[in-house]
Amino acid sequence: MKFYILTLFPEMILDGLNTSIIGRAIDNGLIELEAVNIRDYTLDKHKKVDDYPYGGGAGMVMQAQPVYDAYMSIVEKTGRQIPCIYLTPQGKTFNQNIAKEYAKSDEVVLLCGHYEGIDERVLEEIVTDYISIGDFVVTGGELPAMIMVDAISRLVPGVLHNDDSTVSESFSDNLLEYPQYTRPEVWNDKRVPEILLSGNHAKVDEWRYEQSVLRTRLNRPDLLDE
Repeated sequence: MKFYILTLFPEMILDGLNTSIIGRAIDNGLIELEAVNIRDYTLDKHKKVDDYPYGGGAGMVMQAQPVYDAYMSIVEKTGRQIPCIYLTPQGKTFNQNIAKEYAKSDEVVLLCGHYEGIDERVLEEIVTDYISIGDFVVTGGELPAMIMVDAISRLVPGVLHNDDSTVSESFSDNLLEYPQYTRPEVWNDKRVPEILLSGNHAKVDEWRYEQSVLRTRLNRPDLLDE
């Protein structure tokens, strides 16, 4: 799977994602990542990509032309229109089911806004999906884009050493993940639950399911409603 990320800060994207599990997936050719610098496509000799908003108001707005040309450079390279996701608080909230759907794609473009946003006219031209990572505001779309790349990439076969781990983790079947333990058996006077030491895998599975339901009821009862 290949991610194209339209951004004013490509080094932030590359530094953040070329590490750990996603970095290894990139090295192994399971994931491709290209950060496209929107500033490279401005026609302004000073590399300016923003201007004051019509109608007044605080802040600056990213201009349509450099964003459009940056996206079209991908279209020209690939020879096809690729779905473009705009990271914005105005979008639908990202979740595990959306990640699973995007993981089925071969390519996707993530558009990172900055300042007070992006000229609406270019959004109407190129954006296919509007996605938010939550009901809060951050300074730009780079961190949300990296979160999406991470969440989607780990669902691509082969990215995780144990693909089964995505089956039992949080939000699978709308349940939060059960508690996890490792050595030593006793730490700080706290013991690992005896059932996990029993070797009875059926009972372990039953206990883990019960714990998932209890944890979900306590922390995210809305998931049980779904």
